[in-house]
Amino acid sequence: MNYKQINILALIAILTITGFKSEKNGFAITENKVEKRVDITFDGQPLTSYIYPESLMKPVLYPLRTSKNTLITRGWPFDPRPGERVDHPHHVGLWFNYGDVNGLDFWNNSTAIPAEKKNEYGTIVHASVNKMEATNDHALLDVTKYWQKPDGTNILKEDTRYLFSVNGEMRTIELTTKLTALKENVSFKDNKEGLLGIRLARELEHPSNEPVNFTDASGNITEVAKLDNSKTTGKYRSSEGIEGDDVWGTRGKWVNLTGKIDNESISLVIIDHPDNIGYPTYWHARGYGLFAANPLGQNAMSGGEETLNFSLPAGKSIIFKYKILINSGSHLTDKEVNAIAETFAKEKS
Repeated sequence: MNYKQINILALIAILTITGFKSEKNGFAITENKVEKRVDITFDGQPLTSYIYPESLMKPVLYPLRTSKNTLITRGWPFDPRPGERVDHPHHVGLWFNYGDVNGLDFWNNSTAIPAEKKNEYGTIVHASVNKMEATNDHALLDVTKYWQKPDGTNILKEDTRYLFSVNGEMRTIELTTKLTALKENVSFKDNKEGLLGIRLARELEHPSNEPVNFTDASGNITEVAKLDNSKTTGKYRSSEGIEGDDVWGTRGKWVNLTGKIDNESISLVIIDHPDNIGYPTYWHARGYGLFAANPLGQNAMSGGEETLNFSLPAGKSIIFKYKILINSGSHLTDKEVNAIAETFAKEKS
């Protein structure tokens, strides 16, 4: 290999893998275009990655970890772990999408959908990394995505900013998403499949004593099997004091999922923002490990008592803002979560 070839390979490597790192210990953020991922680390330890493989039908943050490097999201289908559920292949890491956008189902799309039904599903495609920034105390990732029809036509532009920070044993992710309708009006018909979702590790699920069947908005049935509950410790608690499976279909400013993985006490919290439509959000939180905030599916979530059917006119935008807390070593109290939520509420989108 001659020097010219070596220089070309070096240039390709530079163009493919771009990174930002603070001068001292702290955050680092690295983009790998070949592997279609952006890795976020703190003090040299992985926190999460923004991944966008074509097989996933949407970009996600995957996996999520605690300060002790404990995985709190399900591994399957990318990295299966013993004892995990293998239902809902579209539930991966932390994602943002919806079940009825101009009649297309973005939420349930996956490689498991038969070819003859693909025309009923939409895909969210990563377009660009606009900004990466890393310092001792935070990392920022700004990306653009497009929500596409089956024929590849873009109907929504999504601009999302992920802000990662650390406070002791707590990891936080602030997600600010701007959706812009492009050439046509975009309707978000009330649907239970939305909007910001996390699929939990088996240990953080609620104990389940029997198999359950779930039906999506298109009538497809998925069986969630009964599994060994000996290490299953999860429990939801909302800002309104509602607990367990009863959180589903209720409104709340936040929900705190507590549990243990091995001997590590963990709190995973999603906080809604007052500027979001439908605040305080409804919670699409299932005991089998789906933890989601859904402000748009009001008819489905309220049992028909409320209806929203939100519509975004062509050229107009809407912003959604959420804060996710991952706390290791203790279960956050209502007082602690409320204090963080109150500070977050003062931030403008």
